[in-house]
Amino acid sequence: MTLHSGWLSPTGQTRQATRHTALGAATPAGPLQSRSGILPGTYDGQYRVGGLWMSGNAGTMTAVVFHGRAVIQGTTTQGAYPVSLDADITVTFADGDAQHGRIDLLALRVYDDAYDGSGRTEAVVEIVQGTPAAAPVAPTTPDLALPLFRVSVPAGTSAGTGGIPWTTSTTDLRTTLVSAGGILPVYNNATVVGSYPGQYQDNDNSGFLQRWNGTEWVRYPKALGGIAPTGTVTTGSYTGQYRDSSLGVLQRWNGSAWQSAITPPPFASSLDSGYTTSTTYTAALTESAVTALTLAFTAPTTGAVLLHFGARMLTQSSTTATAFMAPQVTQGGTVVLSANDEYCVSHGGTVYSSASTVWRLGALTPGTSYTATAMHRSSDAAVTCWFDNIFMRVEPAN
Repeated sequence: MTLHSGWLSPTGQTRQATRHTALGAATPAGPLQSRSGILPGTYDGQYRVGGLWMSGNAGTMTAVVFHGRAVIQGTTTQGAYPVSLDADITVTFADGDAQHGRIDLLALRVYDDAYDGSGRTEAVVEIVQGTPAAAPVAPTTPDLALPLFRVSVPAGTSAGTGGIPWTTSTTDLRTTLVSAGGILPVYNNATVVGSYPGQYQDNDNSGFLQRWNGTEWVRYPKALGGIAPTGTVTTGSYTGQYRDSSLGVLQRWNGSAWQSAITPPPFASSLDSGYTTSTTYTAALTESAVTALTLAFTAPTTGAVLLHFGARMLTQSSTTATAFMAPQVTQGGTVVLSANDEYCVSHGGTVYSSASTVWRLGALTPGTSYTATAMHRSSDAAVTCWFDNIFMRVEPAN
């Protein structure tokens, strides 16, 4: 077994080492740096990453680290160190502390005496032992090292007590990288920001190909005018872009915020009954807490709306009088449509009866705000007309 590291040995580099370390992997992290990570791939193509996997030996304190290839980025001046482990190796973790558990870190590490003064010039698979504690934390990853696995070592653990419980004690920390311009298969690094607009990654969690737009990862393809699926777009890219929200509501980006693309028809109602004896249309009803039932709406692009309105009415102690209800539409202080009997709903009788109708109102100014007010009257000043369950609704019309 040889752990190869390209352009590191002071005594020269063999052709075999050159073959092992000519990886061509340099996912950019800046103009003169790349990400550290492991080259993806498995022999059968079923998994994203197979290299430098760790498998614990049941009942022991040992584990097997499988062969694989990686790149470890140093400082800007150091450059990136390609590393290749060409055969599986066994690593041994120290027995657990008698009182407290600890967390160890398995890492792939490069020592370069020219930069770190360590007196060593080599690449190693290394266990960084944590400190036992009641609430243990993982040790800090050393400089020029790539974390592979985090291993929890319970108190009192040893080969004689059954070893490390491998199925519950390890956390995979490996991350991926590919050559510049390649599509990165995401593995433990989905939230890492992109390096340049136009960079791509395949997000295993979402199952989508994503493109870095300079600010965030955006699902691709994202055709101009297309509706972005739920969870793929946080900030709109242009005014007029649409997305499907997590609540199943179609939204439109207005340049600064997402707004509902389909506005429900405005609706207003009152269940507080009241009466009037006025023979001219009035908004006020006696014994009702609602001073005036109003409904604000914005004229659509067609300049026309359908006014839906109605009420439950009766004429007290009279079968000859009539109760009338109709909306009045205003724009600011200007009456656009006055309440009148031509398009009202009406009822005469001593028993409550519900009536409703629809009226088309056109010649409105698109995008302008209007107000509809429910108006009421009696045909006879001597007859009290009651109104209940009053409602108004406005929807766009052709």
